[in-house]
Amino acid sequence: METKKMFIDGKWVDAGIGETRSIINPFNQEEIAVAAEGNESDAKAAISAARQAFDNGDWPNTPAAARAAFVRKIAELIERDKEELAELESLDTGKTVEESRGDMDDIAGVFRYYADIGDKDGGEIIDSPIPDAVSKVVHEPVGVCGQITPWNYPLLQASWKLAPALVTGNTLVMKPSEITPLTTVKVFELIEEAGVPAGVANLVLGAGNTVGAELSTNIEVDLISFTGGIETGKKIMQAASINVKKLALELGGKNPNVVFADADFETAVDQAMNAVFFHAGQICSAGTRLIIEESIHDKFVEALVERVQNIKIGSGFDDDTQMGPLISAEHLAKVEKYVEAGKKEGAKVVVGGKQPEDPALQNGFFYLPTIFTNCTTDMSIVQDEAFGPIITVETFTTEEEAVKLANDSIYGLAGGVWTNDIVKAERCVAKMRMGTVWINEFNLYFPHAPWGGFKQSGIGRELGKLGLEEYTETKHIFHNLKPEPVNWFGE
Repeated sequence: METKKMFIDGKWVDAGIGETRSIINPFNQEEIAVAAEGNESDAKAAISAARQAFDNGDWPNTPAAARAAFVRKIAELIERDKEELAELESLDTGKTVEESRGDMDDIAGVFRYYADIGDKDGGEIIDSPIPDAVSKVVHEPVGVCGQITPWNYPLLQASWKLAPALVTGNTLVMKPSEITPLTTVKVFELIEEAGVPAGVANLVLGAGNTVGAELSTNIEVDLISFTGGIETGKKIMQAASINVKKLALELGGKNPNVVFADADFETAVDQAMNAVFFHAGQICSAGTRLIIEESIHDKFVEALVERVQNIKIGSGFDDDTQMGPLISAEHLAKVEKYVEAGKKEGAKVVVGGKQPEDPALQNGFFYLPTIFTNCTTDMSIVQDEAFGPIITVETFTTEEEAVKLANDSIYGLAGGVWTNDIVKAERCVAKMRMGTVWINEFNLYFPHAPWGGFKQSGIGRELGKLGLEEYTETKHIFHNLKPEPVNWFGE
């Protein structure tokens, strides 16, 4: 089996000490690939290449329109190889191929969006306090960017970082999750095919405690963009203080989905499922906290249980599969631990709460879609990001109580409100402390809308114009056209 290599300074290379890692299919635990396993030395080599390309190469000074053309070419190549990428993503993550195909459309859209806007900001002229002078503000690339992506949406999250970094003239070193590197390797093949100069985009495969730690601490790295767990994010934030790196952190969420009694019932039930069970709940924006008005609680839960019991679990390559496995044995154990904790804390499992009994699924990391009722905000199952196919149900009687429950979390990534009262909806979202709040919708995102969280869900934004600004520094240039002596201290 051919080893998937790293891409450093325009060359495909093995790990410096020759180590490799097996990549496992979460559906049946079969080995699907072997990947190079880099370490700190490999990361240093990639950082050095990126530093050289930024400090002495042409990329930062290449006209923005020309950089945008490279990014647009990458979008075209992703569209060309959409089916191959989708199959690789499903092999790697276990999600359905249909979902992965949709991801590829979104990924190409991200590259195309940043190609379209990357050359539109020429800076601005601002008023000068003295005559015969020019005062202007320009935006320049940050420098060398370390980019660390998660395992749940490997290529989608990579696109959110790659496209804006490239179009703004930065150089970069990307470290994908060590357990889902396949589509990231493939997209770097496309970056090479698009003709991006050597050293501009570098790929290092390996673990977070080696490669990721080097990116976070190395003083030659100017920015770290990380998507992943909150504890790792805190460590990266501390490590980045060594040289006061710029930070862009997306650290997950425990997202409330608030349903009022006057909402469209059938749609709210359907969307409550969509909010959680795509990719087996392994989504940072999953609406795992279902907060229902008490008067419709019993009816809503009954309808939800009936629908959940009919979810088809299986291989992501089967046409009728609706939900695939969890990513790994370790993650399955984590989900099981949270379910057991929920039971001990007094929450009631009304459906799921265990692994499936189907013999055909026994070799995979499957877990049944699960609903807990009788939940309160002091429970770990309600507060912690279990990152699995689990819905917790809380109730409220007043609008104020609904908002209070929604905000009762250390996280603030996303949330939703379901009601046909538009005034009430706007009142609620104005008080909800989250980076994205949907009204009568859940989990919809698109390239030109910013994404990121309040509170401990992170720092900074991805996507949209704000996502572009994360990869720039703002410089004020003042040019006195007719300089004269001030004579403050005499002639």
